[in-house]
Amino acid sequence: MSALTEASPKALAPHPRGGIVQSVRDSLVVAKRNLIRMMRIPEMIIFGLIQPIMFVVLFTYVFGGSINIPGAPAGSAQAYREFLMAGIFAQTVTFATAGAGAGIADDMHKGLIDRFRSLPMARGAVLTGRTLADLVQTALTLVVLAAVALIIGWRTHENIGSVLGGFALLLLLGYAFSWIGALIGLIVRTPEAATSGGLIWLFPLTFISNAFVPVNGMPTFLQHVAEWNPFSATVQAARELFGNTIPGREASVTGAWPMEHPVWASLIWSVLIIVVFRTLAVRRYRSATA
Repeated sequence: MSALTEASPKALAPHPRGGIVQSVRDSLVVAKRNLIRMMRIPEMIIFGLIQPIMFVVLFTYVFGGSINIPGAPAGSAQAYREFLMAGIFAQTVTFATAGAGAGIADDMHKGLIDRFRSLPMARGAVLTGRTLADLVQTALTLVVLAAVALIIGWRTHENIGSVLGGFALLLLLGYAFSWIGALIGLIVRTPEAATSGGLIWLFPLTFISNAFVPVNGMPTFLQHVAEWNPFSATVQAARELFGNTIPGREASVTGAWPMEHPVWASLIWSVLIIVVFRTLAVRRYRSATA
């Protein structure tokens, strides 16, 4: 009887499995938890939609007739509309970074991460699950935003496979940047600081780019910065895959490789950001919860 009593705790103790299977399973469980939480707070999704829709309307109707796109008729609102939308899509997926950082900082602040630590789960699953849930929310936001863009007159000029490829690159960039947000959320002490820290570096990144205006009007130094910006590469790749570029117009002012091969540049930048910042975030998570 005593032998059975001694063996019972061991028999009841969880035995975590190692390897990729355990990590994937745990990540999906955490992702499901975050998605359920988002569904219970619908204002998070609603407010996340309002900002990009405002950007679409304001940029289209306020600046649409005053910004000239090289190779397009002067003052062509339609040309600017098609030029703009890839930039708005890219800005939307990257601004989700702040939400990812704030969510992780909130979990740290409330002690939820300590509860996860007590479970037999893969260490990186908490962060991977969070970023996957944010990716799903971002995809839903893109669907709504694309519908709004179609209503105001945006059109694609390529086949459905190419268009879906453009949206896939945008989501990949958003997922990559969510790992930067995860790292920021682990470094700062409060969700408010994570939100501010997640946005402050995004504004120069998105505005010193080809997202909203052609780079040929920028000073030479900023042209180089904009054309080697990973954000610009994804915007240009999306424009090409959507068929929103001007025929016969050079993609690059300075001859930069990312603008001449934007699809490859976008893939390389996104994968590199994921590898680097996922490694740093998981390492920080382990030290923060040690």
